Amino acid sequence: MIPAGLFLSCVIQIKIREAGLSDTGIIAEFSLRLAWETEQRRLDPDLLQAGVAALLHDDAKGKYFLAESGVGGQLAIAGQLSITYEWSDWRNGNFWWIQSVYVDKAFRGQGVFSSLFRHVQSLAKVTKEVCGLRLYMEANNETARRAYHRLGFQQTHYQMFEIEFAIHEPAKSANPEIS
Repeated sequence: MIPAGLFLSCVIQIKIREAGLSDTGIIAEFSLRLAWETEQRRLDPDLLQAGVAALLHDDAKGKYFLAESGVGGQLAIAGQLSITYEWSDWRNGNFWWIQSVYVDKAFRGQGVFSSLFRHVQSLAKVTKEVCGLRLYMEANNETARRAYHRLGFQQTHYQMFEIEFAIHEPAKSANPEIS
């Protein structure tokens, strides 16, 4: 029996790797959870799965990184993070936008996000044309705000605006070999 007031802590082992096409399903599942937990927004699972696969097929769109942790002798996906790119003519370099951040509930508070972030930050620092890291968050997500501040992010004076368009299926090619 553990005496009252005694807390046990354990350090989990976290391995960060770049996601591959075989990870499409778990990334889409985590992204569905992310949208619901942060915005109570239900995403179209088929459209999301296609979007994840499109990014995984094309490095020019971005990359996903996954955090794996050992559980019962097997690795489990503990969290995810993606980066996309924004060219800055003012800086003659790319900002890497951190997006799709999600940590499975069973792994929260154990350093999963900070491990993902540190991995991406170290890659960014050694990539010649990267001029900085950026991210956006749901405005009322105070937990995320505190985490981002702890990692050194500063809130900017910029505000985000958007006009959203419905996505249509790509047109099928008349030549079946091209599609």
